[in-house]
Amino acid sequence: MRHFLSVDDVTGDELLALLDRADELKAERAARHRAGSSLVGDQLQGRSVALVFEKPSLRTRASFEVGVHELGGKALPMWDGEVGLGRREAVADVGAVLGRYVHAIVIRTFGQDDLEELAAAAGVPVVNALTDHEHPCQALADLQTVREHHGELAGRTLTYVGDGNNVAHSLLLAGAKVGLSVRIAHPEGYAPAPDVVAAAQRHAGASGAEVVVTTDPRAAVDGADAVYTDVWASMGQESEAAERAAKFADFQVTPQLMAHAADGAVFLHCLPAHRGEEVAAEVMASPAARVFDQAENRLHAQKALLATLLG
Repeated sequence: MRHFLSVDDVTGDELLALLDRADELKAERAARHRAGSSLVGDQLQGRSVALVFEKPSLRTRASFEVGVHELGGKALPMWDGEVGLGRREAVADVGAVLGRYVHAIVIRTFGQDDLEELAAAAGVPVVNALTDHEHPCQALADLQTVREHHGELAGRTLTYVGDGNNVAHSLLLAGAKVGLSVRIAHPEGYAPAPDVVAAAQRHAGASGAEVVVTTDPRAAVDGADAVYTDVWASMGQESEAAERAAKFADFQVTPQLMAHAADGAVFLHCLPAHRGEEVAAEVMASPAARVFDQAENRLHAQKALLATLLG
């Protein structure tokens, strides 16, 4: 891998190899913690990684900054006011400059086109830490979480309920590549991008998975091994919040909806969660919820990604 801009930058086998490495790093960290030894390794010894944030961040910043440190590298967080991507300085120029200083760039931005332009100029690996089109690092952690609970991904079903957004896009692509069937239940007018669905269907044809896009949340959840949701209005969509709340009202993940999932199904959410909106508070507090395991796995999956890209 040169970059990780999209789930489509890796094959199904490469995704599984990343998950295997994430599991190994997670186990190693736990063993070091139990032994009271240092959590810092040497995989990125002498390496620096720029973390460029155009959007607010909790999990992404913390998991990447801690992850780089624990791999023995140096993280350089940079906020939008400092960089001014495409405003203070041309996107390609930012990539070219940072590429002279650091060994990799992790960027959380808006446009996928900006991400790709920066990567083309950087000359070092670039990681998509979230754009409006995809959230591939989140999908890595999601697959790791489902696999931890259910054992294998192939033959299982994950249902995503809500907006066909960046998270839905990456889940479609990642699941289809590894044999995990993905169903998307969305309100009218909020379907995932047709080109992403078409790509996922092609991958599913090779892996034996199934891709379903529907406006019926109950049918989508029926028999699912994992049920996933996200906020109804993402960053940059705050002005649409009231309109979306009305249109998404029937797509809340409730205990009643979860009852249609398979026995032992898990509930996932990429966070932050708005209890009483996209998910009922009872579901967030239920034994089925694996949202904090999922958040933790951002650390391990991203460490595996960086170690692979820079190894």
